[in-house]
Amino acid sequence: MSQAAAAPRKTYQDDPNIQRRRWIILIVMNLFTFMSTLDGSIVNIALPVISKTLNLPVAQTEWVVTSYLMTICAAILFFGKLGDIIGKIKIFKIGMVIFIIGSALCGLSHSLPFLIASRLIQAVGASMTMANSQGIVTDIFPSTERGRALGLVGTFVSLGSIAGPSLGGVIISALGWEYIFWVNLPIGIIAFIFGIRVLPKDYTKLKVKIDSQGSLLFTLFIVALFSGLLLGQQYGYGDMKIVAALIVAVVTLGVFLWVESRKENPLLQLTMFKNPLFSLSITCGFLVFVGNFCYNIIAPFYAQSILNLSPFHAGFLLMLFPIMMVIVAPLSGALSDKIGSELLTFVGLVVTVIAQVGLANLHEGSPIALVGLWIAMLGLGNGVFQSPNNSLVMSRIPKTQLGIAGSINSLIRNVGMVVGITVATTTLFGVMSSEAGHRVTGLIPGQPDIFIAGMHVVFMTSACISTAAALLTGLRLWSSRRGQRLRTKQA
Repeated sequence: MSQAAAAPRKTYQDDPNIQRRRWIILIVMNLFTFMSTLDGSIVNIALPVISKTLNLPVAQTEWVVTSYLMTICAAILFFGKLGDIIGKIKIFKIGMVIFIIGSALCGLSHSLPFLIASRLIQAVGASMTMANSQGIVTDIFPSTERGRALGLVGTFVSLGSIAGPSLGGVIISALGWEYIFWVNLPIGIIAFIFGIRVLPKDYTKLKVKIDSQGSLLFTLFIVALFSGLLLGQQYGYGDMKIVAALIVAVVTLGVFLWVESRKENPLLQLTMFKNPLFSLSITCGFLVFVGNFCYNIIAPFYAQSILNLSPFHAGFLLMLFPIMMVIVAPLSGALSDKIGSELLTFVGLVVTVIAQVGLANLHEGSPIALVGLWIAMLGLGNGVFQSPNNSLVMSRIPKTQLGIAGSINSLIRNVGMVVGITVATTTLFGVMSSEAGHRVTGLIPGQPDIFIAGMHVVFMTSACISTAAALLTGLRLWSSRRGQRLRTKQA
C-alpha cells in the first residue's frame, strides 16, 4: 500500500508551531464532538413538544432521533476512510460547515419531512467530525499527553450523550424546541473560525481508492439493523417484516465481512482486529455505552414519574452524572499517561457495576440523596473508564489508519446507544407487560410498582453487561502484569 509523500515536516510532534497550539486545537474539536453527540440525545426530551407543535403522533416524530443516529452509523466508516485518504483535518473542517448548516435548517423546520431532511444533513456533518477527531488528536499529541487528550475527547463524547435530557429540558422550558438546534450556531461558528486559524494541513494521506462496494454494503447493513431494532421495540419482534429486516442485516454483515477480507484496500481494515488490545477496548467501550443508555432511558422516567420531581429539578439531579465526568475524566486521562490504562479501566468498571446495582435497588420512596449518590457514582465510574479506554483504542494503530480506527470507535459508540435503548425499552416493557398481564408500552397511571419492577430488571441487566466488560478488563490487567513480571525476570 503506497503512501503519499510526507509534508515539509515528518510529524505534527516535530512542528513547534502546531505543538504550541495543540490544546486550542483540542478545544475546537471537543466543541464539535460535544454538539454532534449531544444532538443524538437532546432531541428525545423535545419529542412531545415537537409532536404537539407539528400536530403529529409521537411515534412519527421519533424518526427525528432515529434518522440522525442511523445516518451517522451508516456514514462514519466511509468518512473515516476518506479522512485517511484525502486528509482527516480536511474532512473535519468540511463536516463543521455541514453540521452548522444542518443545525440552522433544523431550527427553521415547520414540517416533519423538512425536519428529518435537515437532520440527515446535520448527521452527515456530525459523522465527518466524529470519524476523524480521535485520529487527529492521536496524530498531534505526543504519547506522554495522548491519554489526557483522548480522555478529554471521551469526556465530551460522554457529556454530549448523557447531558441531552437535562440540558434539553432547560433550553426547551426557557426558549422553545427550535433552540436545541439554534444553540449550535454561535458555538459552531466560533469553533469554525478558530478551527480555520489553528488546524494545520494534513501530513499523512493514503494513495488508494475508496471502497464503494464496501460502503454500500455497510450502509445497507446499518439501515436494516436499525430498522429492525427500532421498529421491533415499538411493535414487538414477532412481526415478520421486522424479523426479515434483522435477517437482512445479518446476511449483509456476513457478505460485507467476506468482501472486505478479500480487498486490497477495504473500507474496514479487518487486520486491525487482530490486535487484541484494540478489539478488547472496542468491545468494552460498546458494552459501557449499552449500559449507559439503559440508564439514559430509565432515569428520566424514574425521576419525574416515580419521584414526582419537576423536569427542572429532575434535570439537575440527572446532571450529577456529567458533572462527575467533567471532574474525573481529565484526571483519569492524565493519570493513564503516568501509570498506564489497564488498571484505571478495570477500577472504573467496578465502580460502574456497584452504581448500577445501587440503582437497581431504588424504589418509590428512595431518598433523593441516595438516588443522587448512585448517579454520581455512575458518572465517577464512567469518568475513570472512558479516558484510558480511548487511549488504548488509538495507541497501537498505524498513523495511516487513525481515521478509520477513530471512526470504528465512534461507530461502536453510536451502535451501543441504539442497542442500549433497545435493551432498556424491550426489557422494561417486557417485565411491565408480565406484571400487568397485558401488553404495556408506557407507564401505567397509579401503578408505580409495575414500573419499578421493570426498572430493577433493566438496571440489573446493565450491571451484568458492565460486569462482562469488567471481567474483560480484569483479564487484560492480569495479562499485562504477568507480561511485565516475565520481562523483569528475563532482564
